[in-house]
Amino acid sequence: MKICYSWLKDYINLAVDQEKLATLLTGCGLEVENHEKVFGVKGGLEGVVIGEVVSCEKHPNSDHLSITMVDIGKPELLRIVCGAANVRTGLKVPVATVGTILYEGNQTYEIMKSAIRGELSEGMICAEDELGLGTSHEGIMELDPQSVTGTHARQYFNIWNDYVYEIGLTPNRTDAMSHIGVARDIAAVLNNIGGAGIGTAKMNLLLPSIESFKVENHDLDIQVVINDTDACPRYSGVSMTGIRVDDSPPWLKNRLNAIGIRPINNIVDISNYVLFETGQPLHIFDADLIKGNMVIIKKLPHGTKFITLDEIERELTEQDLMICNAHEGMCIAGVFGGLKSGVTESTRRIFIESAHFNPRSVRKTSKHHGLQTDASFRFERSVDPNGTVYALKRAAILIKDLAGGCVSSEIKDIYPKMTLNKEIDVHFQNVNRLIGKKMNHDVIRHILHDLGVEVMNETRRGMHVSVPTFKAEVTREADIIEEILRIYGYNNVEIPDRVHSSLSFSEKPDKNKIQNLISDYLTGNGFYEIMNNSLTTSGYINELNEFLPEHHVEILNPISKDLNVLRQTLLFGGLETIIHNINRKMPDLKLFEFGKIYLSYSESPPSSDVLDRYREYNHMAVFMTGQKHPESWYTDDDLVDFYSVKAIVNNLLLKAGICSARLSCQGISNGVFSNGLVYKYNHRILISFGMIHQRVLKRFDIRQDVFYADFDWELFVDLTKENHISYHELPRFPGVRRDLALLLSENIQYKEIEKIAYQTEKKLLKRISLFDVYEGDQIESGKKSYAISLFIQDEEKTLTDEEVDQVMKKLIIAFQGKLHATVR
Repeated sequence: MKICYSWLKDYINLAVDQEKLATLLTGCGLEVENHEKVFGVKGGLEGVVIGEVVSCEKHPNSDHLSITMVDIGKPELLRIVCGAANVRTGLKVPVATVGTILYEGNQTYEIMKSAIRGELSEGMICAEDELGLGTSHEGIMELDPQSVTGTHARQYFNIWNDYVYEIGLTPNRTDAMSHIGVARDIAAVLNNIGGAGIGTAKMNLLLPSIESFKVENHDLDIQVVINDTDACPRYSGVSMTGIRVDDSPPWLKNRLNAIGIRPINNIVDISNYVLFETGQPLHIFDADLIKGNMVIIKKLPHGTKFITLDEIERELTEQDLMICNAHEGMCIAGVFGGLKSGVTESTRRIFIESAHFNPRSVRKTSKHHGLQTDASFRFERSVDPNGTVYALKRAAILIKDLAGGCVSSEIKDIYPKMTLNKEIDVHFQNVNRLIGKKMNHDVIRHILHDLGVEVMNETRRGMHVSVPTFKAEVTREADIIEEILRIYGYNNVEIPDRVHSSLSFSEKPDKNKIQNLISDYLTGNGFYEIMNNSLTTSGYINELNEFLPEHHVEILNPISKDLNVLRQTLLFGGLETIIHNINRKMPDLKLFEFGKIYLSYSESPPSSDVLDRYREYNHMAVFMTGQKHPESWYTDDDLVDFYSVKAIVNNLLLKAGICSARLSCQGISNGVFSNGLVYKYNHRILISFGMIHQRVLKRFDIRQDVFYADFDWELFVDLTKENHISYHELPRFPGVRRDLALLLSENIQYKEIEKIAYQTEKKLLKRISLFDVYEGDQIESGKKSYAISLFIQDEEKTLTDEEVDQVMKKLIIAFQGKLHATVR
C-alpha cells in the first residue's frame, strides 16, 4: 500500500522529515519497504534550466542545424547545436545542461558534450515531449519573454513533488489501510515519544469536516433492499443530480498519480480518493441506468452471465453477492463494477454506494473470478461497518465541490444489526509481563486515547476499555497490549542486566540437533537446502498410482486451482525447483529439503475429533542431477548416477549412527522410480531412493536424469535413539586381506553375501566390500561373479596363516551352503 507524505499532512501537523517518518512507520508496525521522492514529471526536470538564446547562426556543415549561444544565468555562455526550425535570437527556452538525464518512455539518455557535424554542443534546447511536458515535437518550447534566466525548470513549470512510502501491510492491520489510519498511528507515536527528541507537542488527528453535507431536494429517490443481510450487514447510499463529468483538478490528479492510481474523471477519481483517504470503498452508479429506481442486494442464480467493467463476460455462482436493479445485476458486490451501470461523460445523475460486505463472501467471489481490486483487498480484510456514512458524506461534498450538482435524496442506510464496540479488560500486571517493563499508567492511557480506544473504567489493577470497530483485529487483552507496545516502541524496552533461566530437560536424541547434523553434512558436500510450498496441485498425484486421491487434504478456499491440496510427498516441489534452475542455466544440482507431508483418511476413531482424520508426517528429501563436480579442466564430465545417491544415503545412515546391517533391502520399480532400492526397518519403509521415472520427469519438462531419496524422518530420528556412540583403542596387531570370487545366481544381491559373512564370522571379520561384478560370455547364462575382499583381524594377537585359512574355509562353506555359490 502506498502512502503520500503531503496527503498525511492534511490530517496531522506533520513536521518530521521524510527519512525520520520512514523509521517511525516501521517502528510502529507499518513496515516501510520502499520510499522515494516522486515528481509530476519523471525525473523532476533535474538539470533543466531556463535560458535565453543570445545568438543564432547557421551550422557551416548542415542546412538544417543552427549554432546558438545560450545564457543560463552563469558567467559563460553555452554553445549548443540545435536542429529546431523555430530557434532564434532572443528566445527564452528550456535548456538541458550537460549531465541531465532525460526520459523517453522507459528509456533514458544523458546529455553530454559532443561534436555534432564537427561543432561542439554543450547541452540541448528541448521540445515539450523531450521533457515529458506534452506530446508536441514541432519545435523547441518558446517560453514567456519575462522568464528569469537561470531559473530551474521545475520551479518555472511548477512541477509538483512528494514523498511516497510503500508499506508492507500485514493482513490484520485493517485500521491502517488508509491515509487517515496511518496518520492516526503517526500522531500516537509522536505524542508518546517526547523523550526520544522528537518533541512533546500534543498532536490531534484532524478528520475532514462533513458538516456542510445537506439534502437539497428529493428529486431522485432510489429504494434500497437487502435480501442477504449476512453477506451485506450494512448498505448506505445517496443520490445526486445535476453533476458534470469532467477532468479532475491538478491537486486531485497529483495525489492519485503519486500513489500509482491513474486519473479517469472527477467522479471516479473522487471515489478513489475517498477510498485511499478513509479506507472505505465506494461505488458510483449512473442513476439513469438503475432500472426501476431500485437497488437490490442479492445473489443471482448459478450460471448467470455478467459483463464486468473490463468487458469480460463472467459466469456467476450462487455464492456471488450482486448489486442489482429491478431487472438485472449492476455490480459484483465489493469486487468489481459492471459495464452497463458505470459513470460516463454523459452522466448527470448518480447514486453513491458505501457498504459493508462480509469478508468471507467477498474473498470467495474474488478468488473464484480471479479479480483482485483495491476494494476487494479491503473488504476481504474487513472495513469499518460504522464508517460507511462518513465516507458517503465526504464523497458527496467533494463531488458537489468539483462536479457541481446537489444531493437529491435522504441517505438510505440499511443497518439491521449494528456492530458494537468490543469491550475488553486489561490488567496492568499482564501489560508489564508481556511487554517486559513496568509501564506508567498515564502512558498507557494516553496511547489508547490516541489510537481511538476509550478507557471506560480504571482501577488500581487495570482498565476496562472500548475498542472502536475500525480496529477489527483487536479482540482480546493481548491485542490491546500489542497496540500499546508498538506505539510505545519496541526499542524503548530496555534489555535487563540479568538473564534468568531455569534448567530444562530435552528428550534424547534432540531432533533439532540431528537435523542440524544431517544438514551440516549435506551442505558440506555441496548440497543446498530448499523449502517449498506445502500447497500443491492435485494433478500431480492423480497421475501416479503410488499416491491415492482419497488421501488428499483438500483446501476449502484454495488460493488458486494450482494450489488446491496439501502435498503427499516432497517429490513434486523438488522437481519444480529443479526445472526452475535448469531453465536458468543451472543444470547441476544437489538439493535437500525437510518438510511435512499430509494425508487424509476416510475414517477416524468414533470417539476422536474429526481432525484425527488428517495426519502429518515429517520427511526429508534428497535430489541429485547433472554433473558430479563443477565444470573444470582437471575434472571429468561425470554425471551423477544411482550409486551417487546410494553413497549419500549410506553415509547419512553412518553419520546418524544407524547400523545398515539392521535394515532389510529390496529393489523397487514403480511409477516414481524406474529403478531403485528400499531400506526397511521391521517391515516399515525407512528410505526409498533411486532414479526418477522418465514419465514423471516429462511431466515437468526435465530432460536429464534425476535421482531422489525419500526419508521417513520420524523413523530415522527414532532409530538414532537405539544407537549409542562407543569407542575403543586402535588395534595393535595387523589385519589380513583375502579376496574371493564367487559365482552366484544372478538374482542374488550383494547384501545377502554381506549378511551371511557377518553372521558366520562375528569376531574376526571386520570389513567386507565388493570390488568387481562380472556378467558375460566367460560364465554360464543366469550367473554372475562377485569379487569381494575380506578384512580379518584379531585385536589380541597376530593371526597365523592357518587361522586365516580356517576363517576363509568357514565363510566359503557358508556361501556354498546358503547361496549355492561356486568359488572361482
